[in-house]
Amino acid sequence: MTFGFAPSSAASTSASADLSAASANPLARMLEPSEWAAAGIPLLRNPREVVSGLHARHQPRPTTAVVAVLDPDERLCASASFTRRPAPADGWMFRNALLAQLRRVIPHDLRRRTPVRTAVLLYCRDGDARWTEEDGAWMWGLRDACTLHGLRCGAYITLTRDGWQVLGEGRAGRRPHAGSPPEALGASEAPPPLPRTGGAASEVLRRAAAR
Repeated sequence: MTFGFAPSSAASTSASADLSAASANPLARMLEPSEWAAAGIPLLRNPREVVSGLHARHQPRPTTAVVAVLDPDERLCASASFTRRPAPADGWMFRNALLAQLRRVIPHDLRRRTPVRTAVLLYCRDGDARWTEEDGAWMWGLRDACTLHGLRCGAYITLTRDGWQVLGEGRAGRRPHAGSPPEALGASEAPPPLPRTGGAASEVLRRAAAR
């Protein structure tokens, strides 16, 4: 059963025409590097730690996408990985796939006035680190999925044989890369935060955990 207002026939015809035009032109559903850089995407404080942690947890291979949600302190709240279907790059299809994974692993934040958590996307693919139209479609899909799930749109990271790269920022590294074995999970992630009890004893525990 469907509830709502029925649009006029003219409006319905116009909307259908717009939808058909958009569906016929997947190139309209991608972002150029300049558009992405101008979108105010928040910078990762420690991109290598994020990349290494996701690589160790999901062990991606080419055509694997890993979407992760980070809290304001850049700690991992949830993540999911899936394999890209063999079809032309289309931001709308990527948006739907990302949104389905986000809905599966974490509740939405649509009730908040301002997004608190941030979603980042790591995509492992063949080829070199240069931007491709496929990357542009993933960027469009990530931005739209974040809007629909009440999240801030975060970094888009590619993982290739050359290493990893945060597109639009110029930050990159050689390891991990698309063919590297995964590190032990504990070696790539920071230890969980200790309870905030305060006092000298708490400081001693923090120092011990950092060793």
